[in-house]
Amino acid sequence: MKRLSFLMAALFLIGAAAYAQKTDQAIDQYGNKVGVKEVSATERDGILVFESKDKDFKFWFDSRVQVDFGHYFGAQEWADPIGSGASIRRARFAVKTQINKDWYGEVDMELANGSFELKDALVRYTGLENWQFNVGSMKPDFSMSRNTSSRYLEFMERPMVVNAFAPSRHLGVFAKYANKEFFGSASILFQEIEGQETRDYVEANNKDYGMDEGLSYIGKIVVRPLNEADYGLHIGGAVMYDTPKTSDELGIYDGTRFSCRNATNISRKKYLDTDDIKDTDFNLIATAELAGHYDGLRVESAWLSDWTYMNDKEAYAKPYHFQGWYVECGYLLCGGKQTYDSGSAKFNRVRNGKNWGDVELALKYEYLDLNDYEGRTTDQAIFGGSAELYGAGLNFYLGKNTKIALNYQYVNNDRYANGKGKLYVGLDADGNKTKDFTKVVDEAGDAGVNYHMLLARFQVAF
Repeated sequence: MKRLSFLMAALFLIGAAAYAQKTDQAIDQYGNKVGVKEVSATERDGILVFESKDKDFKFWFDSRVQVDFGHYFGAQEWADPIGSGASIRRARFAVKTQINKDWYGEVDMELANGSFELKDALVRYTGLENWQFNVGSMKPDFSMSRNTSSRYLEFMERPMVVNAFAPSRHLGVFAKYANKEFFGSASILFQEIEGQETRDYVEANNKDYGMDEGLSYIGKIVVRPLNEADYGLHIGGAVMYDTPKTSDELGIYDGTRFSCRNATNISRKKYLDTDDIKDTDFNLIATAELAGHYDGLRVESAWLSDWTYMNDKEAYAKPYHFQGWYVECGYLLCGGKQTYDSGSAKFNRVRNGKNWGDVELALKYEYLDLNDYEGRTTDQAIFGGSAELYGAGLNFYLGKNTKIALNYQYVNNDRYANGKGKLYVGLDADGNKTKDFTKVVDEAGDAGVNYHMLLARFQVAF
């Protein structure tokens, strides 16, 4: 009986295959008839692409590996040790497909250092001229630096103020319109999409506390009075209305917290940290951007600011206010050209000046202030710390897929940058090191941890 069943199944598959061959159709694993198109494979600047002859269907892989090294030195003798080391900063694997001329899908995964994180997972519709609609997990259009791919950043890490305030990937609905002179976008965000811990927060807060996920709304506008291949000017601004999310922390739904590292990822210390600001009603976060490029020169600057509004408006005479800014520039030394992506309002891959590649010199200054204590009572004052950072870098573009980045940075943290009271910030009157900024004696201007860092990255995209 088993042999007879097997024979009948084999005859069915042979017949189905013969029928499909005659009708230019095939049968999928579920027995459904499916259309067939011939697809050719090509290598495009190191990316393997499969594409149909009519170009309506396209499928490709988009991966990158970034190996980082960091060495920290020059901190005061009383400061906590800062550990040097190495890490796989990114090990990204993405599958992207243009299903037809109107529909696109993408799944992007992060596998660095043995941890899995979902990055982009989206469905996109582009059937209206100059318009794009997305649903799923992706970065909203808010910060130019945040939206620039890590492959094309001037420095190894984004500025502190961007990491503190600019939203990263969220589950949401996204729409944008772009032409040569104008870019506009709107986004509705739900919870953040990060690792398993974030998802555990969302599910536990839903199950144990019955919390809604929280919503955010973003609008951004960019005008481009100059926008040519070799030069351009970007003037932009964005506003975000943000309510607390269940992805933030377990059971702290009505809280806000801002924190970041000193523009480095090897050292895990967070000197700048407001801790939980409980009883938050909502946040208004704004940014203003000015950027441009001319031949091999690229300049990017932005101011970002947050206003944290509390539920008890009478007890808090004004919202908390935190802010920061950065300016950075880069110049290609071997005749290359900087490029700008008009469809996404951000910088793109450089065009090398030589067959072997190019070299870029980069400089930056950035500042972040997470303090708000003037005119407030002791129990309401927030001492999250402030810091300024100076940086210089050399980027070696070897061909179109390989990059070596060398960064030097000097950071100056203030006396309040004690990592929620966990890190030393100076010496007291008896000469003992202390984590309490109120006890620091600053006769020599030595309060707050100051140090140097040397960083290196080896990157390949394929």
